Amino acid sequence: MTCNVGKIDRIIRAVIGAAAVAYGVMNGSIIADVVGGVLLFTAAIGWCPPYALLGINTGCKTKQD
Repeated sequence: MTCNVGKIDRIIRAVIGAAAVAYGVMNGSIIADVVGGVLLFTAAIGWCPPYALLGINTGCKTKQD
């Protein structure tokens, strides 16, 4: 897995993910918890599977071989 999620994208994902998890915990919404967890996970590892499938890279530095 190579990084395909840039710094700004990771920050946005982390903020929205934390808000979704908080909403899910307060309101008992499993769906919000799952969505928030996925966003937090992708923000933490810097890789997003749909981005990889679509060839999107939001600013991550890649090594030149």
